[in-house]
Amino acid sequence: MKITSRAIIGRFYNRLEIMTTASWVGNISMYFESDQESETYAWLGMAPAMREWVGGRHAKGFRENGVTILNKKFEATLEVPVDWMRRDKTGQIQVRIDEMAGRTVTHWQKLLSTLIANAESAVGYDGQYFFDTDHSEGDSGTQSNSITVDISEVPATLHGTTTMPSTQEIRAMVMAGVTQILGFKDDQGEPMSEMARSFLVMVPLTWFTAAAAALGSPVIGGDTNTILTLDGYTFELAINPRLTWTDKLAVFRADGATKPFIRQEEEGVKVSAVAEGSELEFNEDVHRYGVKALRNVGYGYWQHACLVKAV
Repeated sequence: MKITSRAIIGRFYNRLEIMTTASWVGNISMYFESDQESETYAWLGMAPAMREWVGGRHAKGFRENGVTILNKKFEATLEVPVDWMRRDKTGQIQVRIDEMAGRTVTHWQKLLSTLIANAESAVGYDGQYFFDTDHSEGDSGTQSNSITVDISEVPATLHGTTTMPSTQEIRAMVMAGVTQILGFKDDQGEPMSEMARSFLVMVPLTWFTAAAAALGSPVIGGDTNTILTLDGYTFELAINPRLTWTDKLAVFRADGATKPFIRQEEEGVKVSAVAEGSELEFNEDVHRYGVKALRNVGYGYWQHACLVKAV
């Protein structure tokens, strides 16, 4: 039975759903639908903390900050020879369709990786660089989500270098990042992440082996008699080959209602076909399948992210 354009499009959407769930994108970014060229997100101060009822209710207003994200149009187009379809080269066509679906998912990863790579010099909603040492809002005090760890002080059976740390040193960096996130306060001086239990650790490709060993163990700690077990906490490793970091990793809170980044779509991925009975088929004996999306990304809560540099 000859494969049809309808079957190709169906295969695409099925593969897209499967690959989307496998990506790290959803763990560290919030998804919002858009209905205009750009969207402005008003980041409001946290809800009031409970207090003893003394002297009636004390209504607390909002502190408004915002970030505007402009939608951009993206596309990719695949050409399939009619002869392939007539000969039912299903396997070869499906490989290309799967690749195309994967590209739309990794496109989110590409956009977010650019944000992460530029985060030390790009401004977030509070007017500071996203990764910065002097964030401050209301009663939060000065806070840093860009820290350093002196790996020479880490007890380890084998010390690495700042560009190739050992397993124990990466563990120490991860724990420093988690500790920093857990300590962040909101604009009312209240802890923001005291309920955090799930974290995503992002490292460059060159740290793959050591990071996998560091997070693959149920025990987090150094090679000492004191072992720290993190019951109830989970860590997911994201190896990001798009990052050119040589001496740093990033820790993100993955279980918050709000997340470090924003994904925005005015129009989700749509597939269009110029196929059976078209002028293109008549003139060139090919079909074309194009995907299009109007989307973009932006910075969200810096308090759910920490950059950790080895020194």
